[in-house]
Amino acid sequence: MDLLLEGFQTALTPENLFFAAIGVLLGTAVGVLPGIGPAMTLALLLPVTYTVGADSAIIMFAGIYYGGMYGGSTTSILLNTPGESSSVITAIEGNKMAKAGRAAQALATAAIGSFVAGTIATVALWIVAPTVADLVVTLGSPSYFALMLLALFAVTAVLGSSKLRGFIALFLGLTLGLVGTNTGQARLTFGDPLLADGIDIVVVAVAVFAIGEALWVAAHLRRKPLEIIPVGQPWMSKEDWRRSWKPWLRGTAFGFPFGALPAGGAEIPTFLSYATEKKLTKHPEEFGKGAIEGVAGPEAANNASAAGTLVPLLALGLPTTATAAIMLVALQGYGFNTGPTLMDEHPDLVWALLASLLVANCLLLLINLPLAPIWAKLLRIPRPYLYAGILFFASLGAYSVNFQAFDLALLLGIGLLGFAMRRFGVPVLPLLIGVILGPKLEEQLTTALKISQGDVSTLWSEPVAVVVYAVMGLLLLAMAVRGVRRPAAAETNPTDNEKELVER
Repeated sequence: MDLLLEGFQTALTPENLFFAAIGVLLGTAVGVLPGIGPAMTLALLLPVTYTVGADSAIIMFAGIYYGGMYGGSTTSILLNTPGESSSVITAIEGNKMAKAGRAAQALATAAIGSFVAGTIATVALWIVAPTVADLVVTLGSPSYFALMLLALFAVTAVLGSSKLRGFIALFLGLTLGLVGTNTGQARLTFGDPLLADGIDIVVVAVAVFAIGEALWVAAHLRRKPLEIIPVGQPWMSKEDWRRSWKPWLRGTAFGFPFGALPAGGAEIPTFLSYATEKKLTKHPEEFGKGAIEGVAGPEAANNASAAGTLVPLLALGLPTTATAAIMLVALQGYGFNTGPTLMDEHPDLVWALLASLLVANCLLLLINLPLAPIWAKLLRIPRPYLYAGILFFASLGAYSVNFQAFDLALLLGIGLLGFAMRRFGVPVLPLLIGVILGPKLEEQLTTALKISQGDVSTLWSEPVAVVVYAVMGLLLLAMAVRGVRRPAAAETNPTDNEKELVER
């Protein structure tokens, strides 16, 4: 409790409140704009934030994270264009509500649901993260190696739609992580001394997200302006409140546990929330035509999952989303030893971050409800101007890391790789996770084998490692069975809107 109070004292200083507000505003803005998410924003800001204090930067990043989760719902509701995969379910009912003249109510239930779920999940995070960290810090290298292997496997094979493409992305990420002379022997440097220290993760993150996305959008740029549904001041009637509060709570119950798992993510809990609300509703005739429960539940699950992903990030040093991966890079850039010892070695920073989540959540509600019509106007920014600015700041940020022109060449090369990955449907997240966790995985493997004098059996000598390998075996078995049996269609009579989203 004392650490939490100290965290609030840090988070509520004028300087950190300012950075939290900036983060919420930026996060919402980039969440609203299609194709720009919180991960790209954090990647662009990484070089800049190293000029401010670590607590201020991390607090701002948390605000961007939470703001981006909410901003994605605005695009889904008004344009039927999910900016993030976790916002796909929101578009099913949210856009139908908007077309029926209830855009204000859809945005209101998304904002308030995000606040309710974020608050409950943040309190749960305060309880769960220290407990998990205390347990993990007692583990040895074999168990930690197994946990990181599970994270790589889960993000690659479980979350992606194509397992082959996921493993291709992971292989590319692990390959980029091998570049350098960290082991005392040059690997993949091709004799270039500028690669001796490896490829900076900031350059990789900015290239894959910003450059790759900008090139992809440029290749598919539409000259026709987007059709935007007008938005009034968000409000909810008593009936809307009555129909929304239970889905908010149920969505939170789905979102946080899934986010806290090493195979975390918001896609599964948002789908489960939608399916549950569709089954429990007293208005089944409205589903597929604009049911408010279909917006309230998935949005709550989405934001609760965002808080849940910070459990493995802070307690284990394992990122399970692209945004969490960038936050981990930021912590490493400040010289912090990310992993189970982070909460013990830097409790002031961690608890300031945990406290700032509640502050950011309150700011999110206070700012976004009155500013919803203004956020909708952001959608009218011409795409050429928007992405030209992104390319400029991406290049500037990458160059400022080492002030080497060589980094600009790497930026372009890896950016073209990111573009090609989008072109062929290869997911970006496994690549970034591979770059971050690959060297750490190698370090734990080397440590375990040194202690055991080369005995490979030490990798399954601890109970936790055995359990993790058993879980991976069950996941592989389930994937094999599913591949043989080929799952039937999820819905007997899907709506036209659902068919459209599935095709995307």
